[in-house]
Amino acid sequence: MDAQLSDVEAGRRFYGELFGWTFQDAREAERAAGESVRACLDGEPVAALVRKTDGRMPTVWSVYFHTPDAAALTERIRAGGGQVVTPPHPVGDLGTAALAADPDGAVFGLWQPGRRAGFGRRHEPGTFAWAELYTRDTEAANAFYGGLFHDALFGPDASPDFGRARVSDVFAAEMPPHFLVHFLVEDVDETLAAVTRLGGRVRVPSFETSYGRVAVVSDGQGASFALLHR
Repeated sequence: MDAQLSDVEAGRRFYGELFGWTFQDAREAERAAGESVRACLDGEPVAALVRKTDGRMPTVWSVYFHTPDAAALTERIRAGGGQVVTPPHPVGDLGTAALAADPDGAVFGLWQPGRRAGFGRRHEPGTFAWAELYTRDTEAANAFYGGLFHDALFGPDASPDFGRARVSDVFAAEMPPHFLVHFLVEDVDETLAAVTRLGGRVRVPSFETSYGRVAVVSDGQGASFALLHR
């Protein structure tokens, strides 16, 4: 996952204090391909902060699905009624990335690993814990993503990392469909206070879900994400 930010240095300060992340500057080739800094926890990669090259781009957190063949998967996305926003392209020697949108318009990424496999740590405080798709039609979403990632989502060894909910369950009905990245925290209330102290905002106060207690916040630049306590 990565955050597209106008001010990466401000992002380093915010997330470094909030989650205890440290940061490694990308090599020159990786910066040229779009990556600014990688975020680490105890030396293992957990996210990236990317400097926006166009101020018209949204300030968002994006989640990337692993694929062994990004080019082939983009063709299946088109065949399933989705769109390819950014075709597969190399990110240095780290891997190949692409951006796509499902038929309802929710944007997500694809990652074909090269030197970087993906998360070094997850499912622990300060790291990725869950991605919730807020959509207008959960049955259609199940059909679309099930066609792309059936074994990962519904197979016997499926990992509980991805849920689907109606936009109106949490957000106003006019909110566009989107993915919401969740970070695991030890105490939602304490983390909410830290978000506010660091210049972020509470977008949705804490509420209970089938996968834990959640609150939706944004950083000081407007990138929204969720806090999750299980």
